[in-house]
Amino acid sequence: MKVAVIGCTHAGTAAISNILKLYPNAEIDVFEKNDNVSFLSCGIALYVGGVVEDPNGLFYASVEGFEQQGVRMHMRHEVTVCDMEGKYIEAKNLENGEVTGYDYDKLIITTGSWPVTPPIPGFDLENVQLCKNFTHAQEIIKKAKDAKNVVVIGAGYIGIELVEAFEEADKNVTLIDSEARILNRYFDKAFTDPLENTFRELGVNLALEQTVTKFEGNNKVEAVVTNKGSYKADLVIMCVGFRPNTDLFQNQLETLPNGAIIVDEFMRTSREDVFAAGDCCAVAYNPTKQAAYIPLATNAVRMGTLVAHNLLHPVLAHQGTQGTSGLKIYQHNLASTGLTEVAAEASGLNVRSTLLVDNYRPEFMPENMELKIKLVYEVDTHRIVGAQVLSDADFTQAMNTMSVVIQNNMTIEQLALTDFFFQPHYNKPWNFLNQVALQAMGQVAERKSNLLLLK
Repeated sequence: MKVAVIGCTHAGTAAISNILKLYPNAEIDVFEKNDNVSFLSCGIALYVGGVVEDPNGLFYASVEGFEQQGVRMHMRHEVTVCDMEGKYIEAKNLENGEVTGYDYDKLIITTGSWPVTPPIPGFDLENVQLCKNFTHAQEIIKKAKDAKNVVVIGAGYIGIELVEAFEEADKNVTLIDSEARILNRYFDKAFTDPLENTFRELGVNLALEQTVTKFEGNNKVEAVVTNKGSYKADLVIMCVGFRPNTDLFQNQLETLPNGAIIVDEFMRTSREDVFAAGDCCAVAYNPTKQAAYIPLATNAVRMGTLVAHNLLHPVLAHQGTQGTSGLKIYQHNLASTGLTEVAAEASGLNVRSTLLVDNYRPEFMPENMELKIKLVYEVDTHRIVGAQVLSDADFTQAMNTMSVVIQNNMTIEQLALTDFFFQPHYNKPWNFLNQVALQAMGQVAERKSNLLLLK
């Protein structure tokens, strides 16, 4: 069996590792435009901030390791032709321009994503940087040494983490985003306000509800101009989001409007013997029961693993995702899973929410800490569709529990009475997950009572 793999970051690496275990006789050809595999881009901010001193630690697999297992690794090769009807591809060697053809029995598309690059005048100026791969990370580190004024564009996870790293490196930092809040896709206002307050207290300039119109400078960027002002810049980092890297497969596969490849629960595309996984794909999103584009490394490694298991026969189905994620910024530990209240309403779901703010353990304990947790649930079914947590102590793992809750379609009543342990060092007799669900049940009871009074 000849297997061709296009792209080798998280999904590709997971697929290859599992194919080697499941099908030791398979012939595997891997085509990757970079000269490395398995780079954890989520570690770029840690590298920039000096938390990770050795960037080699941001890789968990190697070209040499795969080659020692018999995988033919075509590094610095770009696939330029993909004939799915004839099961044939051509790849260009980016070092010497040579083009070579290959045939396959099974094709695995794990081409990942690429940063969104809006057509902004001046984008080609020196020191306007993307933030995605190892080369980008090295360039950012190099150019940040002499930069005094750093502008980060995009207030998602990567942008926020970079702002923290640059501020701690004593840079003058401006964060620009078109939305009114940071992290608005992942958290509701009660959870982003404390982070914004911390940034402002530390001197970060939050230029929110602003759209970049141009970059100014003489060869090298000197300023970022928005619809509301101009900001000095020696270095600009673009973090405005990602798009699926699927241009090569246009008109050959079923996709979402943004180009994300549609796969079934066994990672099969609309073409026989063609599989796809990772950031190039749509994924089953349990809160809405719809396909969605959620580029996360966790989704990618699961999907890549599933490709290998289902390569010959459909034996292991994808259970869907909740888009669970976490973040640590300064003293703030926060995580979320599923839909925020704003996102749920935008998706057409009829939801209510409840917010619990409480000490995490009994008040008689000499030391304590406040936590904030929010639950989002459907009005009619009481099905839980989202949750968020924030505290200066680390309760982010609770969102892994809530991810399982959403995946299994649990209701507020079921969560309220779920068995969690009690020990005063760690929690209260009613665990905070129980408490927030009980609070939601109280809302439901109050609503029913009010409806009866109206009658």
